[in-house]
Amino acid sequence: MTRTFDGFPPGKTRHTQIPALFFSELLPQIDDLGELKVTLFCFWALHQKEGKFRFLRQHDFCADAALMSGLPLREGQTPETSLRAALARAVARGTLLQGTANDEALYFMNTAQGREALRQLQAGTWQPDNSGQAQQLLPERPNIYALYEANIGMMTPLIADWLKDAEHEYPADWLAEAIHAAVANNKRSWNYIKAILKRWQTEGRGDAQHEGVVERNGQRKIAGNIEDFIKR
Repeated sequence: MTRTFDGFPPGKTRHTQIPALFFSELLPQIDDLGELKVTLFCFWALHQKEGKFRFLRQHDFCADAALMSGLPLREGQTPETSLRAALARAVARGTLLQGTANDEALYFMNTAQGREALRQLQAGTWQPDNSGQAQQLLPERPNIYALYEANIGMMTPLIADWLKDAEHEYPADWLAEAIHAAVANNKRSWNYIKAILKRWQTEGRGDAQHEGVVERNGQRKIAGNIEDFIKR
């Protein structure tokens, strides 16, 4: 049964930059689904990397369950062999550059930075860290609009405007935590959420009380009397 896509949620979503040249020149050449998926994964995963040069090890690919489960499998193939074949195709096409450090393959995007990384790697003037650990690639978090609709209620144009303003005024984790706190206290209203945010902004979010939320009888509760704060 084919899985369906519910569509992109309203409001701001995280984006991954892909050069226009990919669509005009590279995409028409790619005739293998595995190679296409691995190439798109590289754009997304490398964007999350940090450091002087960005690269992926094979276990960075293997650690992503969504990628591995979606790779096409020909007869007799495992996801790992399908991955190796897709990477080999991307390297042969020139989309990815492959180097070696400590007997381990490193994959760079074929950009100016990637070419410089490979040059320095081969010249011995740069070496990656030897942690050998796969970078944790964070899953896409729901945006604040989807989070509100899923936990509080229907989105209206007025509430959308309030959330848009709140995104500019408060950190994203504050907004998500305030919504979860409103649900935990069965106070599913924007006024209650706004009061939590205002209190945190005024009085701070103490680590000792888990950013203003404490555990009571297994449930998360807002420290203090938020109802009084709403009236201010």
